[in-house]
Amino acid sequence: MANTYTQIYLHVVFAVSDRACVIADAHREELQKYITGIVTRKGQKLIAI
Repeated sequence: MANTYTQIYLHVVFAVSDRACVIADAHREELQKYITGIVTRKGQKLIAI
């Protein structure tokens, strides 16, 4: 089909049992940068983290 446009948004959630906060604040920013790098290298667009 010519002139067909598709777009999909995925919502991915990583959580531990009972959604306990187990990531120390000291590591949170480094982890977010790491995840952002992975998504960017895969050619995807990260909207929120």
